[in-house]
Amino acid sequence: MSVGTEQLSALESAALDLIDEAALVSCTQRLVRAPGQNPPGEEAATVAVLAEICAELDLDVSTSTVVEGRDNLHALTRDHDGGPALMLLGHTDVVPLGDGWTVEPFGGLLRDGRIHGRGTTDMKGGLAASAVAMSAVQRATRAAGVRLTGPVELAATVDEEATGIGVRHLVGQPQPRAYLGCITAEPTDLQTIIAARGDAYVEIAVRGVAAHAGRPDDGRNAIYGAARVVESLRRWHDELKADAHRLVGPATWNVGRIDGGHGASIVPADATVYADRRLLPSESPAEVLADIRARVESLGLADDGLTVEVTMPMDMPGFETPQGDSFVAAVDDALGRVGGPGLPLGGWTAACDGGFVSRDWGVPTIVLGPGSVNEQAHRPDESVGVDELVTAARTYALAALRLLT
Repeated sequence: MSVGTEQLSALESAALDLIDEAALVSCTQRLVRAPGQNPPGEEAATVAVLAEICAELDLDVSTSTVVEGRDNLHALTRDHDGGPALMLLGHTDVVPLGDGWTVEPFGGLLRDGRIHGRGTTDMKGGLAASAVAMSAVQRATRAAGVRLTGPVELAATVDEEATGIGVRHLVGQPQPRAYLGCITAEPTDLQTIIAARGDAYVEIAVRGVAAHAGRPDDGRNAIYGAARVVESLRRWHDELKADAHRLVGPATWNVGRIDGGHGASIVPADATVYADRRLLPSESPAEVLADIRARVESLGLADDGLTVEVTMPMDMPGFETPQGDSFVAAVDDALGRVGGPGLPLGGWTAACDGGFVSRDWGVPTIVLGPGSVNEQAHRPDESVGVDELVTAARTYALAALRLLT
């Protein structure tokens, strides 16, 4: 991969030369071979391996316990003046395997320039690229006798694939330092993402009255009520298309599961609708929950003797960083200088931990990483290209030097 060396300083060129493809492959494979499926929340092995890698790279490593057996990991470059940091954000859990694999899911097979296995794209490749980039920056600045103004920090959280307890723990602590910006190293096809949708899980529990199916009018059928809720959400999904965000598209509804009843001969006394509501960057989960409750109340289920409880057991905020932000410009320029694909600044329909860092700490945030969330993440035979790992690591390193020297 060619780099426009005429556009780089001697220090920048030295750092990029220290990013070793073999090291990136090895680190990614080691992380893939440490399964971290969630649910049920088995990140401990991955965290241990990531800590080993960071220690071997002479980074300052620590962990913080979120709940017993599940730790967030923090790694920092050394030799800095204590100024604002650059955060590289990732997560250590992966989704369960599912069916359809033709390669060993936790083998880390290297074939035809791609590493295969669960989490290669989402997002152990991004973690490996982050750690290797941090090491290259540290080694190059030490050799040149240069101190960074602030550290590069890797924050690797647990539970991103479920309810986000790791990032909630992270931003729930006092902010340890100021940050110039946050690069969330999730898979984006190496496109700089400046806006992402949020996500919320919504549960709508309908309660009625059980009765014998021979006299159904003696009961109050909760499934009938749930069916009206589902139809309302379907119509609402279509209505939301009229208010699409320029980068991430419209908010969306998806009903993913319905539970209710105990048998055909019983009028069901309960039914629960489980739905996913994707949030626009400007939407507040609390305001969306209030809107849902008002919408459900307007269906008049109470007139039919039904009660309804609407809850939001999980929410993850979206974010949008202004296109003209200097942090965005610095990182996207670095991506172009190291041979990135030249894609325009974009939006992401997925959700990620970066929304919490943006909302709760007010840190300019982007998403940029190796792999494809649409074509590889959460699929059997997931894989990531080695060339993408190299480009990601070089981008992180060059951006760090330009922001911190």
